[in-house]
Amino acid sequence: MDESELAALRTMYVFGPAEDSTWNLTYDLVASKLRERNPETFVSLDEKDQGPVLGSVMHFGFTLGEETLEGMAKLSPEGITIEDASAHTAAVFVQWLRGNIVPAGTSVSFNTEWGLEDGLPDTLVPAAPRPRLVASFLAHLENVEAMSD
Repeated sequence: MDESELAALRTMYVFGPAEDSTWNLTYDLVASKLRERNPETFVSLDEKDQGPVLGSVMHFGFTLGEETLEGMAKLSPEGITIEDASAHTAAVFVQWLRGNIVPAGTSVSFNTEWGLEDGLPDTLVPAAPRPRLVASFLAHLENVEAMSD
């Protein structure tokens, strides 16, 4: 598959703190930062049967241009996903995460739905400009594709 085909692929990207670290994530923080970005954004907390934290998931919308993506935040395991995203969209999203959710100096790891299915380990997101982030995500997709062959 060539780079333009890889760039068009859409999957779920999973972002979380690097091993042995934390973002001290709270649903209030995520909701407030999403609403600062767009006061009309969709935010919903699914509490399941275990109360407001244990087993809960926050669902949200994230608008980029004319496109609204859906995402999820969890406190355990700690992380935030963006669904049905291209490598470019994931790069924009992770830059927003770093600027709004992730504490300064804390590393971010990522994987994709396909990488998780294939047993690929999480990878650190480079502290780099958007083109390098996109290249990192495309390299991950290339690796997933190679494992599937």
